[in-house]
Amino acid sequence: MIVLGLILLLIGLLVGPSILTTLGVILLVVGLVLNLVPLGGTRRRVY
Repeated sequence: MIVLGLILLLIGLLVGPSILTTLGVILLVVGLVLNLVPLGGTRRRVY
């Protein structure tokens, strides 16, 4: 998702339509958040 966001961001900056740049930034941010936030409880709890 991060790579797709970067590609859309670069295409949007080179070609000109602002919608591609906006989508690229959104995908980039979502990809980074999903990479940094552990989902599904990856921490093991020992009782």
